[in-house]
Amino acid sequence: MMYLGEPKYFANNLFDFILPRFCCSCKTKLSVNQDTMCVDCLSKIQRSNSSRLKREFERKFFNNKIISEFYSPFVFEKDKELQHAIHALKYDKKFPVGIFLGKVLAAEIKSSKTNWKFDLIIPIPLHQLKKAERGYNQAYYIAKGVGKIFKVKVSDRSVKRIKYTESQTTMNLNEREENISGAFKVKWNTQVRGKNILLLDDVITTGATISECGKILLEAGASKVYAASIAIAD
Repeated sequence: MMYLGEPKYFANNLFDFILPRFCCSCKTKLSVNQDTMCVDCLSKIQRSNSSRLKREFERKFFNNKIISEFYSPFVFEKDKELQHAIHALKYDKKFPVGIFLGKVLAAEIKSSKTNWKFDLIIPIPLHQLKKAERGYNQAYYIAKGVGKIFKVKVSDRSVKRIKYTESQTTMNLNEREENISGAFKVKWNTQVRGKNILLLDDVITTGATISECGKILLEAGASKVYAASIAIAD
């Protein structure tokens, strides 16, 4: 007896036989029903919890009144599964990893932030020099994954990064805020005016970049700015 799912299942099996796929973290071969990361690696990623997210919001966003709410389902850990996945996207051009992470993030937002209503998704932009060097913006692919699930438009042209900033890895909060000040410009006011915006990045550390970008969106007439990332980092 032929089931409707069998042709697709057969095609996926055939494709995996010809071009096998491997987990972006542990590099083991993926089964047909696994997408980009194996179940074992995905289960090992440290999750954030409501109390930590509340504390992080108060530390990063509460005082400046720019970001209405934010959400990150996971905690970034060095040399662990999530870092492997993000690095595969960021440095090895593994674009499906970004879309996969975006879909995971979207599912988490749907279940945890049922009150969020946004009209446009904007990935944090890279400066043109950094984008030329890398060839792409990793946050865009995460945004694409979120957009597919929510069926909301993703715009990587509404905001432009006009200031080349130094790496913020070793900077404290004050240094990051000074470094990122004046870094963004809204290009298409008509796309953001009166809309609720979801700002997306791969990892949120101090929140300085998200806040600076959110500020110019509000100044351009956006009604509300939410922020989300795959992970939060200390």
